[in-house]
Amino acid sequence: MTDEVTLRRAVPADARAAADVWLRSFRAALPTVVRPHSDDNVRAFFRDVVVPSQETWVADAGGGGVIGVMVLHEEELSQLYLDPRWRGRGIGDRFVALAKERSPGGLTLWTFQVNKPAHRFYERHGFCAVESTDGSGNEEREPDVRFVWRP
Repeated sequence: MTDEVTLRRAVPADARAAADVWLRSFRAALPTVVRPHSDDNVRAFFRDVVVPSQETWVADAGGGGVIGVMVLHEEELSQLYLDPRWRGRGIGDRFVALAKERSPGGLTLWTFQVNKPAHRFYERHGFCAVESTDGSGNEEREPDVRFVWRP
């Protein structure tokens, strides 16, 4: 099934679909985390900032459209979200492999403390938790954890 999914650089026409994946994934994985931005603001951010100015990748299921999004900024894996219906099929693994290939010197990322499945996912891929915060430094005001991968 994952053979039918291709990872490719996002183009402007992907912005809405990528934002919608982000929104569905966030709702499913983080139901207790308050989002500081409306759905329309998230879509505008993807359209105006993320896709045009950041290294944005999408998982494209062909007829199924965009079902995943990953954003890299230098050594930071700043976004990795999958449509909830597509989790557990190896697409996240492929995204992490791509991120490591694009940033062979290492990667860092933040995830919320309540997102234990993400912690397990990143640890399985060799990331280590190196810092925890009370959330005062993020828009959601949600305690988070910084993970680092070094080759």
